[in-house]
Amino acid sequence: MDHDAAVQVIALQVKSFSERQKPFRIYHGSTNSTRASQRRADNTIDTSRLDHVLSVNKTAMTALVEPNVPLDQLVSATLPHGLIPPVVMEFPGITVGGGFSGTSGESSSFRHGAFDTTIDSIEIVLPDGVVTRASKKDKPDLFWGAASAFGTIGVVTMLEIQLKPAKTYVRLNYTLSQGASDSVTRIREQCDSDANDFVDGIVFDMNTTLICAGRLVDELPPGQKARTFSGRRDPWFYIRARDVQKLLKKKRKKHGAKEQASTEDVVVVDYIPLVDYLFRYDRGGFWVAKYSFNYFLTPFNRITRYLLDRFMHTRVMYRAVHKSGLADYYMVQDVGVPFDRTAEFQSWLHDNFNIYPLWLCPLRVRRDDLNSSYGLHSEFSDPDTPDLMNFGVWGPLASHTRREVVEMNRALERKVQELKGKKWLYAHAYYSEEEFWQNYDRTSYDALRKKYGAKYLPSVYDKVKVDVDKEEADRNRTWKTRMRAIIGNIWPLRGLKGFYGAAKGGDYLMGKKKDGNGDSSMAKQ
Repeated sequence: MDHDAAVQVIALQVKSFSERQKPFRIYHGSTNSTRASQRRADNTIDTSRLDHVLSVNKTAMTALVEPNVPLDQLVSATLPHGLIPPVVMEFPGITVGGGFSGTSGESSSFRHGAFDTTIDSIEIVLPDGVVTRASKKDKPDLFWGAASAFGTIGVVTMLEIQLKPAKTYVRLNYTLSQGASDSVTRIREQCDSDANDFVDGIVFDMNTTLICAGRLVDELPPGQKARTFSGRRDPWFYIRARDVQKLLKKKRKKHGAKEQASTEDVVVVDYIPLVDYLFRYDRGGFWVAKYSFNYFLTPFNRITRYLLDRFMHTRVMYRAVHKSGLADYYMVQDVGVPFDRTAEFQSWLHDNFNIYPLWLCPLRVRRDDLNSSYGLHSEFSDPDTPDLMNFGVWGPLASHTRREVVEMNRALERKVQELKGKKWLYAHAYYSEEEFWQNYDRTSYDALRKKYGAKYLPSVYDKVKVDVDKEEADRNRTWKTRMRAIIGNIWPLRGLKGFYGAAKGGDYLMGKKKDGNGDSSMAKQ
């Protein structure tokens, strides 16, 4: 079925729901979110087959893309033209539509902004079934409203994405900072350098942060070998980063503390093929997969990682997470705080959770378009909007009950709000409804929903909230549900359920598409 025909089918379905004022949800297929994607016959619009790159325009440096195109498929389509998207999220299964809806970012976002700012226009089915287009210049309220609405203002069916020239390799410089304040200073310096195309960091402990600054290059220096991360025999990027920070510590000690205090030339350099860099965190899901080794009491070494490599790719890992439900007992959050509050927030995380490593990613969220003050993040149109430091906080919590885990997540949300930061909504939200709308622009969002006839649809809050009371009521509904809950909490049954689900289903295995369905919204920024 071609694009226009597929969109007309969706439009007729949406119109039918609209006439009955019956709320519907959008089914994307698999998901790179900690919130599972569910498909129900009676209230679901299935967009999982909208997964094609429709065209690449080398002259205009744009691509027309359906929303369920995963990023590795998009990159594969643009690279033969010598082009790549300005922002490519780190997991290959994150989709174009998911990145647009989820305010996603990556290591190039210090320069190019969130993924939604790299989109020029969208095609969208409005809640009454009308198909229209919106861009930064034409219907900008609809464009920016849809950019963060998770399908609650309409069904996005096509996106026009900007592209930029690609090169063969990324020259990645690794340096160490000492302490949170030093990290902020050094990351800011790297962001201010016109030579850099990518900047991020990994916090290994309160006093050790590895800063990674990359630039696109076409040539390898004589005698230099490319370092790869996508092969089964390759190290995870996290393993390489861990080893580099140990090496840099030794170099610092050799230089001597006094000399090092005034020296910044202790550097390790890798030349990484472009695609390997873009998806460098796929194997191991940054470092989150190492927790599965701990869970199953399995040695974490080169041999076991090689043998289990099939299960260490994020597409399969997300399937396992959804089948097992183990994410309910971990901290899995991405939050951004203003640069000048970074050290304070890192200290708070250390004192309250002591989760390491942490991911740091500088984000330019300020929108340059004059007509962009719409939607959940309308304040990003303010020219004084500060850059944010994104923290990826992913790890086990010192807790044994679901209620305790929820309270720890709520504490994180309150701290981010106190620091005037932002929590990204690919993951579970634990806010009360009142708290939620203190963080996002309800006035603009509700006005758009009213204007475009979307009030009968679930709200963003309805889609992302966690209702623990309902969870407990569902578990206690019958003796069968109670027994399932009891048995599921017995180690290692919950983990085995996830492992079995990943092995049996695996709509994506080894990064190769099997059934034609695209992954849904974000994840990771």
